[in-house]
Parts: sequence; structure tokens; C-alpha cells
Amino acid sequence: MSLEPPPAPIDAVPRKNTRSLDLLKDIRVLDLTSSIAGPYAAQLLADMGATVVKVEPPGKGDDVRAWGPPFLNGESLWYLSVNRNKHSITLDHAQPEGYAILQKLVAQADVVIVNLVPRIQRKLRLDVQTLSALKPDLIHVSLTGFGCNGERADLPCYDLVAEGYSGVMELTGEPDSPPQKIGTPAADLLAGQDAALATLAALHRRGRDGAGCAIDISMVESMTRFMSPRILSYLGGGDLPRRSGGRDSVIAIYQVFDTADKPITLALGNDAVWGRFWRAVGQPDVASDSDFATNALRRNHRARLVQLIAKLLREKPRSHWLEVFSRERVPAGPIQDVHEVTNDAALQSRGFIYAVETDRGVLPQIGLGIRFDDASEGTSRPPPDLGADTVSILTQWADIDPSQIEAMRRRRII
Repeated sequence: MSLEPPPAPIDAVPRKNTRSLDLLKDIRVLDLTSSIAGPYAAQLLADMGATVVKVEPPGKGDDVRAWGPPFLNGESLWYLSVNRNKHSITLDHAQPEGYAILQKLVAQADVVIVNLVPRIQRKLRLDVQTLSALKPDLIHVSLTGFGCNGERADLPCYDLVAEGYSGVMELTGEPDSPPQKIGTPAADLLAGQDAALATLAALHRRGRDGAGCAIDISMVESMTRFMSPRILSYLGGGDLPRRSGGRDSVIAIYQVFDTADKPITLALGNDAVWGRFWRAVGQPDVASDSDFATNALRRNHRARLVQLIAKLLREKPRSHWLEVFSRERVPAGPIQDVHEVTNDAALQSRGFIYAVETDRGVLPQIGLGIRFDDASEGTSRPPPDLGADTVSILTQWADIDPSQIEAMRRRRII
């Protein structure tokens, strides 16, 4: 029998139907991507108010629509996690008539996001040179595994592959365990965030001088930049970092400790925190010991200090220590599983974990986590059904008569 807690029921998650942000309300984005990284980039822009049109293959749509279980009311929850606030159209732009429609859409767009390797971009005429000829001030975002040039440019890539290249897997896990993947698609999400950030910068420059931009995002490079503190420490110091589990190799006391019942994290990151910790546990004499006056000295005595702290914390339960450390402003916290995260009252109270009512049922969502004038994203449009907005977008953006649209649907162009 499984001992795992049941999933948090959706009806226990607060509802949120706030007005959407309007920071990018005049910006139009064509999302030609699939899976996670590209759709996440487009969702970030949509959350901030851009009109995002997700262009999908007729019949099957984005690959991620099929990723599951788990499914909710027949929909992939992975799809639901990265596609809110978008419109969806279906279009086979590999066909000549479909490509002619895509050209009209590009001419109306400010941003186009693609996640095909350069060779396929050129083959399908989605590369920056071709699309910028249609709209010189276009922001063209290419989000690939290895970037638009170099010997690996045309190699396929997924999050797992990018994590392996970056070095993060080699440093994740316990010292005696094999390399481990991070527990979320980190390379996808970091690259998607980079793509959104770069798009905002390019839009700002275009507003200043009217210039378009070719943005080149590499999942491997986004993930590797995430490793900067470790890589630079090696390049400048010469010590090759190794897996250390829940312990950090730079800060002397920065790791997981067991308590009388559940583990906690403890981060004694500077001398002031070091002193507050020992005063909080009733042993101020340790804080004033000259042997432990600096982090460098504490590292020299790390094994002894870890043993001392571990013995102390095992005497009381986690709730006791968290209350003490909170009161004394000592950085510490629980190690929450996903069930506990979804029930975190503080996250819920900020509107970060919520659900929305739709005509397809109640959908859970995770917020943008960024506030503008004390407001964050609304969910004015839940993740769209496949092709839900084909008629309205082709009518409004491409000036196509509805009767033509129906004829193209019969020919499976849309």
C-alpha cells in the first residue's frame, strides 16, 4: 500500500479570477513552439498582457498535449502548466496555402518564437532571415538546445540532455550516488525565462530605434549559466566541485539536518546569522568562540560543528525549531513535498497557487510569482482547446473570409 499523501483536491485550492496584467497589451506574439521551454516563454509574455497566438498542427496539436498521465478531464496537466492566457489556432504551414496564411500572421506580429533547430527553421522558412523580410522590425526568438551556430546547432535536445551537458547533474545528489536530474524541467524553464527576458529587452530597443532583433537562446547555455558560481569557483580556485547532497561546499553550515521527527534546512550564511543561531539554541558561548569567528575558520572545523548541531537538533521536533528560528530570524525551513507545497497557506494567501473556473471544469494553476503595483497575472483565458481560436484569429489578423476557413478545414490546412 502506498504511504504517499493523496493529491491536494482542487476544491481546496483558492479560486482566482483577477484581471489580467496589461503591461504588454499592445504586443502580438506568434508561438510556433511545442513541449515546455517555448510555450513557457510565451506564457510569461501572455501573463504580462501580450496577445499570444499558439500555432499548432491540425489534428494533434502541441506534443505536450499527449504527455501523461496525469490528465485532468482528458487534458495533459503538463500542457495546462505552460499555456494559459493564449489563443490556439491550427495551421499546417508546411503546405503552400498554410504558409501563405502564416506570412499574413507574421506581418501582424511583433514577436515570433520558434523551437526548431536551424536546419529545420530554414527548411520550413521560419528562420530569422526569411521572416524578417516579411516584417523588418520583427523580434525573432529561436529557442533550441545548442543555439543557432556551432557544431551542435542541428542536434536535437531535451531538458535531460541539457542538464547533463551543463554539469548540474554531476553536482546533484549524495556523494556516493550517481548523477541525478533536477526534479523539475529546469533547463526548459530557465531557457523559457531567458527567452521572455530577452524579448522584453528587444521590444524596449525597438521602441527606441525601431530595430528588429534575432534572439538566440540555447537550453544548454541557459542551464550552464545557472551553474556560474560553481564553474567560476573551479576556474578561479582550481578545486573541482563534487556532489555534496544537501550540504554546500562553500558555506560551512548550509545543509539538511534531522530533528526529532522531520528534517529541516539550515543556512548559516554569514557571521551575524551564525551568532543568532547559537543564541537561539541557548549556547551563545559557541558563537563567541574565536575558532569559529569566520566562515573560513568554521569550514576548517566543519565536521565537528556539523556533529554538534546534528546532536542538538535531534533533541526537539521540527515544529519547535522552526518556531525558534523564525522568532530569532535564523534562515531555516521544512523540506516540503509537493502535497505540502500545494497546501502552503502563505503561497495560497498571495494568490500564487490557485484554481480557475472554466467551461471545462476547475483548472489548477501556479502563478507568475511577479507582482506589478501589487498585482500579478490573472487567467483571463485558460489554456486553450486545440484550434479554439482559429476562426477569430484568421479573420482578424489575416482578413480571411469564414467560408474560406471552412474550406481550408476540409482540406486539413487548418
